[in-house]
Amino acid sequence: MISAVIDRFEEDKVVLLVGEDEQKVVFPKNLLDENLKEGDYLSIDIKYDEVATKKAVAEIEDLLKSLKNDNK
Repeated sequence: MISAVIDRFEEDKVVLLVGEDEQKVVFPKNLLDENLKEGDYLSIDIKYDEVATKKAVAEIEDLLKSLKNDNK
């Protein structure tokens, strides 16, 4: 789990200070709860999505095959 704090809001973005070293990350405001405010802490859980990755790779391979067949 990664910890972050909301540093500030800038129009449609929110600036998060992430991790122990508080690296600045700009994040879309609309993806966060509208009740959050500056100084609130967040827990961020980032995981590898194997199913979505495999699906995307298969879609790209199908598209490439289709493009190759169109050029014949």
